[in-house]
Amino acid sequence: MVEISKGATRIYGEAAFEVLAKAQELERKGKNILHFEIGEPDIETPENIAMAGIKAIKDKKTHYVPSIGIIELRKAVQDEVEKTRGFRPDLKQVIIAPGLKPGIFFSMLALVNPGDEVIYQDPGYPTYGSVTSFLGAKGILVPLLEENEFRMNPDDIEKKITKKTKLLIVNSPQNPTGSVMTKSELESIAELAHKHNFFVISDEIYSKMTYNTKHYSVTSTDESKDRTILLDGFSKYYAMTGWRLGYMIVPKFLAERLNDFLVSAISCTAAITQWAGVEALTGPQDFIPTMMKRFKEKRDKIVKGLNSINNISCLTPKGAFYAFPNIKKTGLSSQKCADFLLNEGGIAALPGTAFGPYGEGYLRFSYATRLDIIDKAIERMRDLFSS
Repeated sequence: MVEISKGATRIYGEAAFEVLAKAQELERKGKNILHFEIGEPDIETPENIAMAGIKAIKDKKTHYVPSIGIIELRKAVQDEVEKTRGFRPDLKQVIIAPGLKPGIFFSMLALVNPGDEVIYQDPGYPTYGSVTSFLGAKGILVPLLEENEFRMNPDDIEKKITKKTKLLIVNSPQNPTGSVMTKSELESIAELAHKHNFFVISDEIYSKMTYNTKHYSVTSTDESKDRTILLDGFSKYYAMTGWRLGYMIVPKFLAERLNDFLVSAISCTAAITQWAGVEALTGPQDFIPTMMKRFKEKRDKIVKGLNSINNISCLTPKGAFYAFPNIKKTGLSSQKCADFLLNEGGIAALPGTAFGPYGEGYLRFSYATRLDIIDKAIERMRDLFSS
């Protein structure tokens, strides 16, 4: 039998979709499941954005477009970055992609060689480690500690830097912990990148989703002209997970190579999706604070509820829509606790180890759901852990 590539044996998926499949199988057998595993907003795409996509279809904007994105959306991204990050990228720095994940993948393909070292947060988004492994590079984990509110400590990063360090990946607000890094921490990271000559990818997909905390970007230090790459998208705060739309702000010398990746891999991001993106960025934004007010209410309810359960404690996250409770005192491993909740309580949550070894002793709950479902889950957990 012909063997598959070595890289194909090293890449791996996400536990969220595996848990969803298990939960749906239980539902087919008649079990009532409360879903906290998938990270997407529990609202529909705003009507004005959806109608822009429909209008694009009716206007027959359904053909190939430039691989780097339509000019209207790239200019809207320029305005967005200037408004939210304090610098205006050159148009040649702006690249549109079908979601943020391809931005991660293509950026890493363009930067990382076999044997290089890639530093990233642990617990952290699984794609970082998966792509690092696929490329034959070495993942260097920086633990996110509860005593530091799960923020990545620049001092811990510096201890991990070697001559082989090629890339550092920053995610703030962070999945799975909901932590938000401070301006001084991000400035220290930028200084380390300059001092030790490595790149920084900043995954900011939750940039508009903070609670009484300001979002800062490490890319503001060099305006993504030299060694930082800004990745953001429309999935979370525009409720467009299925539309698949993201953007990259990259140094000009990298843009041409990334354009070639897009040409070779996808041809272009769907035109109708891009026109919806133009409306998302240029249309009314008032639904975002309304959505975040609802998320804050859900956050406060689930954190209070988790802290009321025997042997479970939970910090209050400052961004995104994830709670990351400590379950160490239950005596169960993260995986066994997640399995116990699913099979005995009908609660689908993720083990902290789905995000790396330093996630042991924790669970992740996506609280992008209804308030009454949060109440039901807390009630079931309280009964399960009452003894």
